[in-house]
Amino acid sequence: MNTPTILLVDDEPSMLSYAKTLLEVNNYNVEIAATGEEVLERMNRGSAPDLILLDLAMPGMDGLEVLEKCKKIRPEQKVVMFSCVNDTNKVVQAIKSGACDYLTKPFEGSELQGAIRRALDTNSQALVNATKYTVRDTELVEDLEDNLFFLAASPAMKQIRAQVALVAKVDVPVLLLGESGVGKEILARLIHKMSFRSHRPMLKVNCAALPAELLESELFGYEAGAFTGANKPKPGKFELCHKGTILLDEIGEMSPLLQAKLLQVLQDGQFSRLGGRANINVDVRVLAATNIDVETAIANHTLREDLYYRLNAFTMNIPPLRQRREEIPLLIKHFMNQLSQSFGKAPKQLSDRLVQECLRYPWPGNLRELGNFVKRFLVLEDENLAIEELQVKSHGVSGGETGEDDEGDLKTLVRNLKDDAECKEIQKALQNANWNRKIAAANLNISYKALLYKIKQHGLSPRLPGGAPGLHGFRGVRNV
Repeated sequence: MNTPTILLVDDEPSMLSYAKTLLEVNNYNVEIAATGEEVLERMNRGSAPDLILLDLAMPGMDGLEVLEKCKKIRPEQKVVMFSCVNDTNKVVQAIKSGACDYLTKPFEGSELQGAIRRALDTNSQALVNATKYTVRDTELVEDLEDNLFFLAASPAMKQIRAQVALVAKVDVPVLLLGESGVGKEILARLIHKMSFRSHRPMLKVNCAALPAELLESELFGYEAGAFTGANKPKPGKFELCHKGTILLDEIGEMSPLLQAKLLQVLQDGQFSRLGGRANINVDVRVLAATNIDVETAIANHTLREDLYYRLNAFTMNIPPLRQRREEIPLLIKHFMNQLSQSFGKAPKQLSDRLVQECLRYPWPGNLRELGNFVKRFLVLEDENLAIEELQVKSHGVSGGETGEDDEGDLKTLVRNLKDDAECKEIQKALQNANWNRKIAAANLNISYKALLYKIKQHGLSPRLPGGAPGLHGFRGVRNV
C-alpha cells in the first residue's frame, strides 16, 4: 500500500512545523503550503494529494474559498479543516462545502491522527462476502448509552460520521431525516456525545406519543394550579436539559400552536411554564427528527415553515438499510454479540445462506427490524425458520411494490400448500407423541422453541373432548 501524501496548508510557520512533525512521525509523505493560491496552483497542474489539511483563517484567500475551489477542480478531494476560531457559520459552511472533518487549534496528535484515518478510510470492509466479516474494527462501531451503537462501514454512513464530527462541535440545531427505525436517535446521541455538552443531560421527547396539552407540560413544565391535579410546580424537559441537549422525535406530529412556542425557545432561549407568567431562560441544543416529507408538511401547514428554517441550520438524511446493504452483516454480528450477552448465550455463527438471504431482504423496518430479527433467531435457534421468515416477508414487500399479481398468486398457492403440508406433519408428530412437545420436536428434528413457534403460527392445540382435532385452521396468522 502506497504511503498517503498530505498537503499541510497554514500561514503560521510554528503551526506548520508542529503539524509536519506529527505527520512525519506517523510516516506520511508531507508537503506544505502557506497560501491558498499555492494549493490551487498544485491542483490545477494535476498534483493532487491524498488529503489536504487546510487552515480556515488565512490572509488573502481564506480556507473556505480554497475548499470550494478545490472541490470544483477535484470533487473527490479529501479536505480536513482546522482553526483556532470557533465561528459557527463558517464551520457549518465548511461541512456543507464538503470538508471531511474539523479540528480546533491547538489539537493533540491523537486528534489529528483520528481525523486523517477517518478521512482516508475509503475501503468499506463490508462488501458481499458476508461470512468473512468480523466486528473487530473499533473505528467502525461506537458504543452509546442504553445498548445503542453507531456503525459506519458504507460510504454513505462514513460521510455522515464525518459530518457528525464537524456539526457536533458547532452549537446549532440539527434536523435528522429518514425512515422509521433508520437510526435517527442513534445519530442524535452520537452528536451529543461528541459535543461540548456531553457532560450534561440529553433527553428525548416523542412528540407523537402525547396529546398537545400533555406535550406542552412535558416540554415546558407547569405551575401549581395550572390545571386540575397540578398541586405543585413541575419543571419541563427544557429546564431539565439546561446546558444539555434535547431530541424532539417525530417533530412533524407537534401541533402548530406548540410549534410557535418552540420557535420562541429557538429564537430567544425563553419560554414560560404552563400557567406561568414569568419567562424562564434556558441554554439547550435542539435536535429534531422526523420521517415525514418536510415539503409536503409545510405545504399542508402541519409544519411551520419558520420553525423548519430554524431547525434546518444543518440537515442530515440517513439512508435506509436497503441502500447500505454492505453494512448488514456487520450489524447482524454486532447485534448478535450484544444480545447474546444480554441473554447469557454464546453468539451463533451465521451460514452463508442466511447472510445472503439477509442481504436480499429489503428491511422496511430498517435497524429496528434487523435487531428484532436477530433477537428471534437467538431465541428460536432455528436457521431454516429464520430464512423462511425472510422469504415470506420479502415476498410480501416485493409483491406489493412490483404488482406482479400472477406470479404472486402462484407463489401464494405454493406457500399455502407448503404450509398445509407442514401443519399436518406437525399435528401428526404431536399426536404420536401424545402432545409431548419435546419428543415431537426431536422427532421432527427441529428445536423445541421452533416447534412452539410453529404451533402458535398454525393455531394448533391438543384434541378437544369428543375427538375433534384442536386445529384452528391450517394457515393461522403468521407471526413474521
